Amino acid sequence: MYAARTNIIKSLKLYRVATKSTAAAEPFLNGSSSNYVDEMYESWKSDPSSVHKSWQIFFSRTEGGAQPGEAHTSVPNMPVYPVFSGPSGTPASAATGTAAASGNISHAINKHHNFQRLLRSYQASGHHIAKLDPLGIGSADLDDTVPPTLTLEYYNFTKQDMDLEFQLPKYTFLGGNETKLTLRETIKRLEQTYCGSIGVEFMHIDNPAAREYIRKWIEKPGSRAMTTEEKRILLARLVRSTRFEEFLARKWPSEKRFGLEGCEVLIPAMKQIIDVANAKGVDKFVIGMPHRGRLNVLANVCRKELYKLFNQFDPDMAPEDEGSGDVKYHLGMFHRRINHLTDKEVELSVVANPSHLEAVNPVVCGKVRASQFFDEDPKGERTMAILLHGDAAYSGQGIVYETMHLSDLPNYTTGGTIHLVVNNQVGFTTDPRFSRSSPYCTDVAKVVSAPIMHVNADDPEAVMHVCNIAANWRCDWGKDVVLDLVCYRRNGHNEADEPSFTQPLMYKRIRDTPNVLKKYSQQLLSEGSVTQADIDEELKNFDDILNKAYQDSQELRTVKLADWLDSPWGNFFECDENRVPLYRPTPPTGVSESDVTKVAEKFSANPPIKVHPGIQRILKARRAMVEAKTADWALGEALAFGTLLMEGYHVRLSGQDVERGTFSHRHHVLHDQDVDGKTYNALQNLSSTQQKYSVSNSSLSEFGVLGFELGFSQHNPNSLVIWEAQFGDFFNTAQPIVDQFISSGQDKWIRQSGLVMLLPHGFEGMGPEHSSARMERFLQMCNDNEDVINMDLIDEQLADANWLICNVTTPANMFHVLRRQMHMKFRKPLVIFTPKSLLRHPKARSSFDEMVTGTTFQRVIPEQGSPKNVKKTIFCTGKVYYDLVEEREKRGLNDEVAITRIEQLHPFPYDVIEEEVKRFPNSQIAWCQEEHKNAGGWAYVKPRLSNISKKNVGYAGRDPAASAATGNKKAHKDEIRRLMDDAFTL
Repeated sequence: MYAARTNIIKSLKLYRVATKSTAAAEPFLNGSSSNYVDEMYESWKSDPSSVHKSWQIFFSRTEGGAQPGEAHTSVPNMPVYPVFSGPSGTPASAATGTAAASGNISHAINKHHNFQRLLRSYQASGHHIAKLDPLGIGSADLDDTVPPTLTLEYYNFTKQDMDLEFQLPKYTFLGGNETKLTLRETIKRLEQTYCGSIGVEFMHIDNPAAREYIRKWIEKPGSRAMTTEEKRILLARLVRSTRFEEFLARKWPSEKRFGLEGCEVLIPAMKQIIDVANAKGVDKFVIGMPHRGRLNVLANVCRKELYKLFNQFDPDMAPEDEGSGDVKYHLGMFHRRINHLTDKEVELSVVANPSHLEAVNPVVCGKVRASQFFDEDPKGERTMAILLHGDAAYSGQGIVYETMHLSDLPNYTTGGTIHLVVNNQVGFTTDPRFSRSSPYCTDVAKVVSAPIMHVNADDPEAVMHVCNIAANWRCDWGKDVVLDLVCYRRNGHNEADEPSFTQPLMYKRIRDTPNVLKKYSQQLLSEGSVTQADIDEELKNFDDILNKAYQDSQELRTVKLADWLDSPWGNFFECDENRVPLYRPTPPTGVSESDVTKVAEKFSANPPIKVHPGIQRILKARRAMVEAKTADWALGEALAFGTLLMEGYHVRLSGQDVERGTFSHRHHVLHDQDVDGKTYNALQNLSSTQQKYSVSNSSLSEFGVLGFELGFSQHNPNSLVIWEAQFGDFFNTAQPIVDQFISSGQDKWIRQSGLVMLLPHGFEGMGPEHSSARMERFLQMCNDNEDVINMDLIDEQLADANWLICNVTTPANMFHVLRRQMHMKFRKPLVIFTPKSLLRHPKARSSFDEMVTGTTFQRVIPEQGSPKNVKKTIFCTGKVYYDLVEEREKRGLNDEVAITRIEQLHPFPYDVIEEEVKRFPNSQIAWCQEEHKNAGGWAYVKPRLSNISKKNVGYAGRDPAASAATGNKKAHKDEIRRLMDDAFTL
């Protein structure tokens, strides 16, 4: 079919070129887009009589093998064809008095073609004149003009044509059971469908069947009808949404709550989506949203206990559990309940989110992907993401694009996300005409061919209709969909803000606009669907619930942060009788020699595919290491992954180029050299009982992918989730995820995560953008006190840390620190500054003996030799150790200088360092680093080393600099020479 369609397009193009004058006289060729031809072709395939005779001949000849440019032929002696009829049912030629057959044919074809173009123009552009603004003062697309393609004059139609009857093409459902409509009735239905309270964008979707799906939902007569019972449910939900905000405003008028006033229909919209999707089999919903409306969503969508929510407004409530907590409009929650409309269980999770409005998007998608993985739900039929956005943030934040761009990638897709945009038609104070270049705030969604439905938020029934479409689309097509709720913000950015400073005319209109509950109540009263007594009873019932919850909240004396956890881990934590976690010691992370050997042999074996000669050499070198029972960096990492997989832990490695590795060292996915797409992954073929190993090159995104992996890690603690940066400093484009979620997530939201960040780091003359992973930033965000020497047990130190910061120097230590992530009795983010040159450094090797049963992670690797007259002890971390050892050998200072590696920087290993200080009591102490003095570990390590040693700590390293590293090779060498001179000056 594809070949036939391609030939058709070529025929059209060449026919136009070859016969310009004739083509101009053939209206069916004028302005034919590829989508138009597609649809005419599909109609002809299903029913040849459904298209005009000229198209029948064209398609028939093309499929019969006619060459491009030869497919068209005129229709000789064509009789008068009743393409349209006059009011009496007679052919239009008779109705208009024309008699010449050839003239009638041309006129009929032209009218018919223009009628179809008119239909398509409304389908494609009707949204531009839809009545979307509840305030009636602007256009959602920032353009008040009417597209010329939506005027009769554009198609040479006149008033005399309005009652002509036209045959409806197959690609419209406007007629329902009718096959013909007058032009007048057609335009009326088009206006109602595409230019009323709903504006639909779907013609950008390439798939004809997908376009037809949306058209059917939108155009079919009666598709928006609601039963009286459905209207009553909608009213009740509007009552809850509206009265909740009014109650908060009365009780706490000076408190910031970022209320939903002006878009109260959001609550019924979300509940409708959940109801429809739940009926179709979705039972888990993960929600991400900004602060506006969050309290209302928690209360009325997720059923958070109201008294606990009201308790958050009390300024005198102390936290019952540990952590700093967060403001109430950032909090998340988890709840499982029965959906009374479907009688099915639903699980609702709202992910905690900072004020970085869209940062939560990839986190939600990662959590959904993890849920689908552990539920063995590859198509996403049971778990679904719902993301809420503000209009300014949706068009302005790049993370929106990064997240949507993951939606169809094999290892990141979640089977579609429903996006709900609360379109205030203003940012904080910024007019949309100054905050975006696109017509709509939702235009970014077109990059993934998502259908976009704009809807007037003060027409609740229209909102319910697009929610039905969205939920069905997501469940049937497994792709993203966007609902743009065009509304307004009754208050300012928050309740204390004065919006009239910057939007005076808008807020004059808002003050005169009744809320949607009043409007809809009046509508239902007018049509007789409810009585005033029904409305009053609904109001009173919910008011009673609110007042009772408020009274109950006064009995509370503390705030419990655990009540706001967005995804509990069940029985993972071992607790005492008071549910206080018990931090049991982490067992040694070594494994049996037989397991080490098994994984190593599998990882180095020749694969059952034809691989590149370079890969063959790598595998041969690996087999030689296995025989010698040694491991380089790649093998040490693979041994950690493989042994965890065989123990039943899922391992997921993600990032740019991780399958091969940025530095071509890993090679976990091998590619057949003769068969495209055929690959082999040794770590996925260790045993029949192992857990799955997921390794995937990501899109060229840090913010989006790191957030996604963080979300994945939060769902289930039995998954080692790793994100690797292409180069360590590239994490800085994901800084909000690091700052707002990873480093502080447990403190704010008691949300643990075992996410691992691998950040390639090292000064090797590669310039300022490929040298430093900015260790200093991570150390600055550590939560320990430099003035307190912490000698607690190792696991207590780990449990108290907000994250773990390591810069390991041996494959064995890499093996152990990765395995420790899964064997700790709690979860902490782990940041590892990984090497580049050490990946192949002959000294950076480990014996299998360092990984077998009884061995464990070394937080500090002391001086390896037995120096007899130590005058100086150099503490360092990372690759610079190997440079120092080589230089010490050259200078003949092996007996006078001791070199100690700190492998774990945070929590700081005071106990082991104290032993090393005591080992050489009369030596000077210095810290050596390859980073600049205002970077690296110096600022963090110096006070801690000084406190534990009671000595002045010297510095050996580069001078302070604004740039992370020099780009000049000679300057780089000079800096190394000065660094070594400083280090070995006694």
